[in-house]
Amino acid sequence: MVCLVSEEEAMIVDNYLKKYKITNKGRWMRETLLSFIRRNMVEEDYPTLFNEHEMRR
Repeated sequence: MVCLVSEEEAMIVDNYLKKYKITNKGRWMRETLLSFIRRNMVEEDYPTLFNEHEMRR
């Protein structure tokens, strides 16, 4: 997988990694992306019997 970012976005990531002394950028990217997806799937995309509109009635 390839992810293209702007120079500004790359600088933001690099500054973050430098600030928190993270040396393995690839591992950090994978862990960050996958943890976001997993959290979203568990917390927001859980299966329900009714859609949101029906539950709010």
